[in-house]
Amino acid sequence: MISEADQIVFFVDDDVQLRDANVQTLDLAGLPVRAFADAASLLAVIGPNFDGVVVSDIRMPGMDGLQLFARLRALDVDIPVILITGHADVPMAVSALRDGAFDFLPKPFAADHFVAAVRRALAHRRLILDNRALRAAAASPPDSPLIGDSPAMVRLRESVAQVARAEVDVLIEGETGTGKELVAAMLHRASPRAARAFVAVNCAALPDAHAEIELFGHAADAVPHGRFERSGRIEASSRGTLFLDDIDGMPLAVQPRLLRVLEEREVLPVGADRPVPLDLRVIASAKRDLLALAQQGAFRSDLYFRLNVVRLSIPPLRERRSDIAQLFAAFVAEAVAQTGQGEFRMTDAIRRHLLDHEWPGNVRELRNFAFSAVLNLLDGGGPSTARQTLPDRVAAYEAMLLREALEATRGNVARAVDLLGIPRKTFYDKMARAGLTAGVFRGRR
Repeated sequence: MISEADQIVFFVDDDVQLRDANVQTLDLAGLPVRAFADAASLLAVIGPNFDGVVVSDIRMPGMDGLQLFARLRALDVDIPVILITGHADVPMAVSALRDGAFDFLPKPFAADHFVAAVRRALAHRRLILDNRALRAAAASPPDSPLIGDSPAMVRLRESVAQVARAEVDVLIEGETGTGKELVAAMLHRASPRAARAFVAVNCAALPDAHAEIELFGHAADAVPHGRFERSGRIEASSRGTLFLDDIDGMPLAVQPRLLRVLEEREVLPVGADRPVPLDLRVIASAKRDLLALAQQGAFRSDLYFRLNVVRLSIPPLRERRSDIAQLFAAFVAEAVAQTGQGEFRMTDAIRRHLLDHEWPGNVRELRNFAFSAVLNLLDGGGPSTARQTLPDRVAAYEAMLLREALEATRGNVARAVDLLGIPRKTFYDKMARAGLTAGVFRGRR
């Protein structure tokens, strides 16, 4: 996204004193400006990708301001043009407004009024160009799900490509919402194990009482109500990839057994006499500093050093703000496709939020914001809010929540129902009204 500091004002007037005075006014206001003595000089250097504003006197020798305005509209109909008029030229300026001129300033005008008009025109141009960039991004989807051209993201994509085919364990570090599971899934899909299972385990959500059974399985009759043997998640990932998500939240009591699995590449189910050999690749993720946790006694240091074979770090969004526009454009395109909404247009409120917000929830928060913007759920933010009835907006919001629940649970209806806290029949009714099918979300990562 373009900032005001990146834009420029082209000011054209044949009156040297007036030109110098207005250039000084813009300079003092902190607005970059370039002065021209005639329209021909300006046209020689301006192009269709011009990101600023043109301010022109109407009465000039040779090509006048109205003729210049017509030439600029032929170049790019959306270049904001502010016309400076004498008293006798006001009717001509009003006519130019009807033809698309941004504003006109009758002489004499106050400096603050002049600067305010230029700032409005610059903001208008920024929105025009940002919306063009959104449409262009929607027409050209990114090559990689790891979106962004910042140096950190370029390095991360290169690292993922290098590490994916190596049979080594990987530790992915990054704050909540930065895309750790996405990176893990990319490593799996680009590896020789891609045709095998990708088994994701949320370590922070493992119930203390059943964590060992969930991970390691159990032999027949080894646990209450366990007449038949059961394979754990670790054994299910053999020959594929085991993703230990949020391993910094794994119960301490389970960590010694996991360390043995990593060291020996075998798993001993609860109550079993012999271990089961494994062909295993482990990818773990952590949102907190594992070394610091180990030093505090909150995580086993030997497990940390066993996991830390190859480490990939995902930077938070606030440290790669240059990627926000590209990410937002991709999420808007996704939201438009999924929700069936019409063409999205950036508003000034949305633009300011994208630029100023710190994004503590990182990419996940930005994606949710994009969906809310497309669905007109932002206060004064989305397009055509006035054209949507309250029931329509509520239905759109419900559809978004249903979609998030199904994505989070990968299409598991029972878990989605628990997550939303509604009866199963209500869930199915709402899902039918929203045109959603649980099967579409199964296997998504």
